[in-house]
Amino acid sequence: MKFREWVKSRAEREGSRIILALDLHIEDREVLLEKSLKMLRALSNHICAVKINRHLTLPLGLFTGVVKLVEAAHSVGLPAIMDCKLNDIGSTNLAIASNYFDAEFDALTVSPYVGWEKGLDSVFQLAQEKDKGVIPVIYLSHPGASKSFELKVLDPLTGETKPQYLYFAEMAREWNADGVVVGATRPEKIAAVRKAIGGEIPIYSPGVGFQGGRAEDALKSGADYLIVGRSIITAKDPVVAAEQLKNHRH
Repeated sequence: MKFREWVKSRAEREGSRIILALDLHIEDREVLLEKSLKMLRALSNHICAVKINRHLTLPLGLFTGVVKLVEAAHSVGLPAIMDCKLNDIGSTNLAIASNYFDAEFDALTVSPYVGWEKGLDSVFQLAQEKDKGVIPVIYLSHPGASKSFELKVLDPLTGETKPQYLYFAEMAREWNADGVVVGATRPEKIAAVRKAIGGEIPIYSPGVGFQGGRAEDALKSGADYLIVGRSIITAKDPVVAAEQLKNHRH
């Protein structure tokens, strides 16, 4: 099953639009892996995918520790997303993406700043060959994001000036991306991106809870999935926290 359909199918099955950001901070690497595996399994019935970042890939290693988390996700029917935000030249991006796909990740995030030709074109081609997903980051959830994503840019095709994030959204639509990332802290941007990309490409929204984003606002504005980390993994009872978010109570 292709990535986009897998996430949708899982969300419908579990009645949950939550993607778990498994960003634990534990110095002991053995404990870090053990707790990450335990939390993933405990929450598997309340989420539709798991997202892994450098919080785990750096201390655990891609093919020594993180691959075990990907295997665990697959064993309970969950797709795994690598949040690497690829942002280099094409040959480097391709090498990085190849390693993540070899570790059996089902999708990865990319930065549209590097553009298509000799930037992200080879990554999209590789993903298509392997039935993997590519998700461009259109607007991040932290306060400082406005300093770059709101910059006005000139569209070389139309001559029109527009905010950079909307230009990125149009690029993602042109590339037939498998999703886009827009922070839940800015529901008005979610709505604008939804209008720009249409209804086919799903929107993934991080920033619910700790960063101030509200699940209801993000979903009403057009988000399809909520990427949630600290509000769940640092909760006294992560399962209860996930259940509450699953039902949009917070």
